[in-house]
Amino acid sequence: MHCLLFYEVAPDYLERRGQFRAEHLTYAWQAVARGELVLGGALADPVDGSLLLFDCESPDVLEQFARNDPYVRNGVVTGWKIRPWTTVVGPQAATPIRPQD
Repeated sequence: MHCLLFYEVAPDYLERRGQFRAEHLTYAWQAVARGELVLGGALADPVDGSLLLFDCESPDVLEQFARNDPYVRNGVVTGWKIRPWTTVVGPQAATPIRPQD
């Protein structure tokens, strides 16, 4: 199952993220090593937030990730939304559908 985690950031995100960035990145790479986090990063304009793509069994994985993220714990990220994503096209699609199907 693919799920998206959308982060909303604090108004002073750019000024404050540096002091927690190494801890946040270490935490994120641990999720990659567990096979949960596929991709993550800030949007082109970082103050618009960031997006993380997970491949997991349940959206609960994202909830747990967000609650324990150093950015969240330190108020750099002020909110999040979790959305299951039905992926149908591409080599990593969870439920591939081809035109002949």
